[in-house]
Amino acid sequence: MLPSKSISFLGLSPLGQCASSIFRLAPSLSYPQCPTSWTEQRFTCRTHLDNPSSRLAYSLASQSDVTYRIGAAFSAKGKKFNTKQNIYTFDHRQQSSKKQPFTGRPASGQDAFFVSNVGAIGSMAFGVADGVGGWSDSGIDSADFSHALCRYMAKHAQDNTEEQKLGARDLLHLGFEDVVADKTIPGGGSTACIAVGHSDGHLEVANLGDSGFMQFRLNAVHESSNPQTHAFNTPFQLSIIPPRILARSRIFGGMPLRDFPKDASITHHQVRHGDVLVFATDGVWDNLSSSELLQIVSRHMISFQAWQAGDEGTEVGGLLENLTLEGGIPKEKENTLQTMLAVAITGEAKAASLDTKRDGPFAREVYKFYPHEDYHGGKVDDITVVVAIVVDPSEAEKRVKGSIRLNG
Repeated sequence: MLPSKSISFLGLSPLGQCASSIFRLAPSLSYPQCPTSWTEQRFTCRTHLDNPSSRLAYSLASQSDVTYRIGAAFSAKGKKFNTKQNIYTFDHRQQSSKKQPFTGRPASGQDAFFVSNVGAIGSMAFGVADGVGGWSDSGIDSADFSHALCRYMAKHAQDNTEEQKLGARDLLHLGFEDVVADKTIPGGGSTACIAVGHSDGHLEVANLGDSGFMQFRLNAVHESSNPQTHAFNTPFQLSIIPPRILARSRIFGGMPLRDFPKDASITHHQVRHGDVLVFATDGVWDNLSSSELLQIVSRHMISFQAWQAGDEGTEVGGLLENLTLEGGIPKEKENTLQTMLAVAITGEAKAASLDTKRDGPFAREVYKFYPHEDYHGGKVDDITVVVAIVVDPSEAEKRVKGSIRLNG
């Protein structure tokens, strides 16, 4: 049984780091190189524009302001998934207001998430962070790091003004600076996958580590992120290295790996009416493949007629906007389509993580790099999912009128 992900010490076997003391192995030991792409989990992201000037390549179509209808669900490792309590829905009417963002600490273990409007300019910031469990070997709970990172990012997004251009990397940098300055957090590390979505449909994503996102469009995976890892089960991570750990590393050899917001992969995407954006921690990606996630999203979108068959294939249905409003789904709690999707993905990932006979993406990666390890089944972990459904109100109105004409 492979333990939790490593805190990344250069020169030390990532498997050995997790299984025993992080200072036990000699720095000369080597490890397999990490894969450039986990094809079982993700599709290659086709739009990498790390150069800000490349944004000019986007020719934005004429459209009204889009809105991001956001819901979340989460389940801590070792805890039962409570579909009535472990959920959150953002009121989209706050998107152009100065309302306070969600900055609570949900019962999501070392996982965390945030949702916030960006000032009052109609943009949204949201994403997930995953505290790296390997820090527990040093007596440090990375949950404090990941939850604080999300809390600070939410605050910076909410305090932003129209005159200050806020990118996803900028937001990650500001949040990380505040965590480092927070004296109540002695150490720890976290991955992060966050986005700033603008009302013109431009979405900027910053991904550092093995959390990630997928963009679904009309019954297909349109875009996705690739994980960043130093080695197997050793993700890129923002971290605070306590002095005592630095001192031990000098004595026993090996230097801690510490990544920064500048190391995050930055991608730019254009979203449109009916797109579904899924941001999740590795508790999802390690247990569900891309095709399984597509099945979950498509099943719900089609069954509620948010996507439907048209003359030219799958198209956005006229019911989409109403389904994303409070009470749009006749359920007691997860009564919006976005929250229901988050619950469905979280629930399926939870079930897969506990299934000892169903080999998921993580089990297949273990076999690839450690074929002699008798590892089968899912990977038990914290699970957090944030779902954003893109709604263009003017486009929604056109489709509703079109449906009325057809039915009339």
